[in-house]
Formats: sequence, structure tokens, C-alpha cells
Amino acid sequence: MSKLLYFFIILFLFSACSLNKNSKFWTNTKNIDSENDSIYEELFPAEKTLKEEFNSNLKIKLDNKTAVKWINNDLLNNSFRINFNSNLENSSRYKFSKIDDFIQYQPDISFHQNNLIFFDNKGSLLKFDSESKLIWKKNYYSKSEKKLNPILQLINNGKYLIVADNITKYYMVDIETGNLIWSKTNLAPFNSQIKIYKDKFFIIDFTNTLRCFSLKNGKELWNIPTEKSLIRSQKKLSMIIVDGKLYFNNSLGDITAVEINKGELLWQLPTQSNLIYESSFSLEASELISNKKKLFFSNNRNELFSIDIKTGTINWINKINSNLKSILVDNYLVSISLEGYLIITEKNSGNIVRVTDVFKGFKKNKRPYIKPTGFIVGLNKIYLSTSNGRLLVIDISSGEIISVLKIDSEKISKPFVQDANLFLIKDNAIIKLN
Repeated sequence: MSKLLYFFIILFLFSACSLNKNSKFWTNTKNIDSENDSIYEELFPAEKTLKEEFNSNLKIKLDNKTAVKWINNDLLNNSFRINFNSNLENSSRYKFSKIDDFIQYQPDISFHQNNLIFFDNKGSLLKFDSESKLIWKKNYYSKSEKKLNPILQLINNGKYLIVADNITKYYMVDIETGNLIWSKTNLAPFNSQIKIYKDKFFIIDFTNTLRCFSLKNGKELWNIPTEKSLIRSQKKLSMIIVDGKLYFNNSLGDITAVEINKGELLWQLPTQSNLIYESSFSLEASELISNKKKLFFSNNRNELFSIDIKTGTINWINKINSNLKSILVDNYLVSISLEGYLIITEKNSGNIVRVTDVFKGFKKNKRPYIKPTGFIVGLNKIYLSTSNGRLLVIDISSGEIISVLKIDSEKISKPFVQDANLFLIKDNAIIKLN
């Protein structure tokens, strides 16, 4: 018998056994009901986000003495309730040329006395007075650089303004005149907040490297590299300074603690154990905040963390889905989820005290497309901005909506407060409300 014939005989016998329903080759056969998916186990079940109110009738009592005066966010991490209370009856605008792709970025206003500093779509620095009049306009980019529409991050210490952008440039100008003092280039573009501490300033670039520069001449003093990501995240990275130590996050979700003077690594905590490169692009963490004993931050992976600031160990994790900075108010953390829920959490235990749906006034068919963009907690009100150009004024005690102001029809920034004024950024103007 040839090998080929032998092969076909074996194949026939095997097929007959397997296809004949009376065959004894396999026993205990069972038909699978295609409509019954209960026999399947989901290997990677999606985390359920919080979408229900809880203790919505609970009143939150706060001590008015805990409200602090707004301090320029350039120097400190403002994560507390501020002494601000306004009916927002009047508005004015600081206008500039439209910033392309504004919706992708989170630019900040830099305040100086009663003035403010921002930029336009060609990288021009603009300083306005309290009456919205332009004091000076300066541009330190070449023609080719202007075509790249640089996005600027700004910080000032009252005397100097530090600027860093997303095309590798960083420089310092005199804040009174706008005149250039020095200008440098980095190996990679920047994608973070900037912090000034004494004679140094700090920023993180797209390689996930924290860099420390001299305020005097822009020279790099030291750097702390962390794990790189192949894909650039658009979410601006965060850092805070507490008692001479700097804490920052990178695009992979790692939290790192550094001693400022020597540039020594103190500890590092990965928070996303199985993060792949594709997932790192979509990871969006909130800004870090601290009460000097603990670090707090959340992300769009349904996680709110409390971390011991000395050791880098996790105190607790709660399931709150938010890429917005939470606010510390007395013994509570105030958070707004991406689904539009106001969540009050006890900061020591991590227990959720109250959940209020603050987006319930939006139409059901439009609600999935509306996202919160930022909020502040005032004396007795929360001011929340949204991606569809609305500003919600919310009573802290009850969580009820006081009013909804239509600022624009497109995305507006998180609120900023200076003195008795509230500011919001859109793609071609800064709106001042008081």
C-alpha cells in the first residue's frame, strides 16, 4: 500500500469519527447555544465607572476659615479651597489670534500683579493689563518656527518669565519689558508644567525626563530620566514641590520623588502594572496635589490614589474616573468624574461620602459627548467648566446646580482666579468674569 493511499484511509477514518454524531470517539457531546454567552468568561472585563448618585441629600458642612487666598499657581500647587465668591454678572475679553488644535492642549495663564500673560498661535507673548489692553507683545521665533504654531507653557516668579514649548525651545524674559534674557534648546520638546524653586526651575520633556535648569542662564544642572514611551501622550504632565522635594508623574503613570538640591532619586512608584504602549497614549492622569503627608491624583482608568509622600507606598485606591485635579477641602477630596458626577471622598480612608450628578441638566443624547475640563472650589460654590463651553456654578453644601452660564459653543479651559475675577481660555480669547 502506498504511503499516499494509507494517508487518505487514515484521514477518512478520523473524519468519520469526528463528524458522526453517533460516534464514540468523543463522549458527552453538547450543542452550544449561540445566544447564551454566559458560558464565556471575559478575560479583561472593563472597569465599571460610577454612574449613580449616592447620599445625594447629604449636606456637606465646611469651615469658612479653611478657605485660602488665591496664590499664583506658577510657584505653588493650589489644591485647596479658595476665598472666592462671585455672581459672575460681568464679562470682558482679552483677544488674540486663534490657536490651532487648542482642544488638545491645557495652556495656563501666567498672572503678574493685576496683569496677565498668554500667547497666540505664532508663539508671540502677550501681556495685558486689567482693562484688557495690550502692554507688550514679543516674539522670539524664526519664520520656520512660527509655522509650527508652538504651544507655550509659562511661569513667572514676579521678576522673570520662563517659557518652554513643544518644539524644544525654552527661554527667559524680563516680565516688566518682555525683553529676552537668554534662550536655549533642549534635546526633546516639553510636555509638562513648569515649577520654579529658588534659583532653579524644572520641566519634563517628551522622553519622560525631568530636567533641572539654572534660572540664571538656562544651563541644565541635572536630570532624572524615567521609562520612555514610544507614543507621545498629549496630556500635560504634572509636578509639585513639597519641603524641598519634587514629585512628578510621567506618561506611563509612574510617580517619582526627587531631592531638589542634589537631584537624587528618592522613590518611584509604577501605578499601571500592565500598561502597553498603545494604552500609554490614552492614559490621562490628573495633576498631583498634596497636603504635605499624602499625594493624591486620579486618572481615566477609574483610579483615585492616595500615596504616602515619604515612602511612596499606596494608602488606598478608589474607583473614580477622572483626569481632573481634585481639590482638598477640610477632611474631604472634591472630584469631578469624566461622566459628570461630583464626588466627595474622605481623604484619610478613601470612603466616598456623596455622589451628585451635576450633568443631569444636559440632554441625554448630548451628554456622552460633554466632558468636564476643570473646576475650582470657592468659598461656598464650585465653578466647573465643560467641553461644550458651559460654566456650571454648583452649591458645595448640597451639590445642586445654582446656574449654568453659556460662555461659548466649543471647549473652554479650566477656571483660573485672580483677585475677584474668574478667567477662562478659549481658542482665540481669554474671558474675564466678575
